[in-house]
Amino acid sequence: MSATDLPLPVTRSGIELVPPLEEGQTQTGKDFTSDQEVRWCPGCGDYAVLKAVQGFLPDLGLRRENIVFVSGIGCSSRFPYYLETYGMHSIHGRAPSIATGIATSREDLSVWVVTGDGDALSIGGNHLIHALRRNVNLTILLFNNRIYGLTKGQYSPTSETGKITKSTPMGSLDHPFNPVSLALGAEGTFVARTIDSDRRHLTSVLSAAAAHRGTSLVEIYQNCPIFNDGAFDAVKSPATRDEAIIGLEHGQPIRFGTDGFRGLVRDPATGGVKIVDVGDGPGQVSPDALLVHDAHNPDPTTAFAISRLTDAGRLHQAPIGIFRQVSRPTYDDLARDQIAHAAAAVSGSKTERLAALIGGGDTWTVA
Repeated sequence: MSATDLPLPVTRSGIELVPPLEEGQTQTGKDFTSDQEVRWCPGCGDYAVLKAVQGFLPDLGLRRENIVFVSGIGCSSRFPYYLETYGMHSIHGRAPSIATGIATSREDLSVWVVTGDGDALSIGGNHLIHALRRNVNLTILLFNNRIYGLTKGQYSPTSETGKITKSTPMGSLDHPFNPVSLALGAEGTFVARTIDSDRRHLTSVLSAAAAHRGTSLVEIYQNCPIFNDGAFDAVKSPATRDEAIIGLEHGQPIRFGTDGFRGLVRDPATGGVKIVDVGDGPGQVSPDALLVHDAHNPDPTTAFAISRLTDAGRLHQAPIGIFRQVSRPTYDDLARDQIAHAAAAVSGSKTERLAALIGGGDTWTVA
């Protein structure tokens, strides 16, 4: 996908949002690669995601100085060091809040958040859901390895119940979060899931996420070879991935498995969806009866039902792709419009306008 294919807004109300490259100017992945030594454990899925992002960023057609990556705390949060863009290694769980301030005050920037399942869903859970609810212009990459890697192997908010770790030697008692379900419940306008080792799919999802105006959340299944190796074998192993991955493509029937033998239909018993065998034999369902994926549906109910197919314990089936992609006014656009409207309603110098705004409404004089 080229930069011209991305429907990024060039202007809003006559204001240039993100200055594009000069005509004829090109960039490559090397232009977005810093001089810092990349330091993750050998075999970590973060390497694959980093290379995909470095290779993808030139396709945005944006200047490096108009891109900023904000991270929290965790293995994934080293990301800003390895990118030749602006970046900030912020504090635990607060990356969405800091990124909200950047996006609201600097309309000319493309703002990204890099976070992990522990950083985003534990101490940062409140900040994440409100960024999604507000629909700030952010692209959030949530690396999910279902473990705390940086602090050496404690269970995380996405670890399965019964998980044996250093902090749960008798097994975790917690019920895990489903990040996609959480994002849809917070009414996120763009919610997707992809896999670290699938470069093509990862890049296509990143392209769509970057093109979306509003908050985009992309959950990335990312293997931790040291503390949780094999957590995603079902969706990665050639022997099982066809049966495990439920591919989502807007406008297409949801069908998967070897030779498309399985599919999704609505379940009248629960109001959700269920997996069925496809064919014309006993107990099988006709292809015409399969659920057609509609990522643009304003009602997130069906997308939420699809997200619930992910096993909260051992991963057996996982919908992969874009669950939801809808338009809604963004918080930062609305905030800037409100400020402009307030400023235009008051005449005089900047000092006089500021005094009028501060003294407007109800005031009291204290003797």
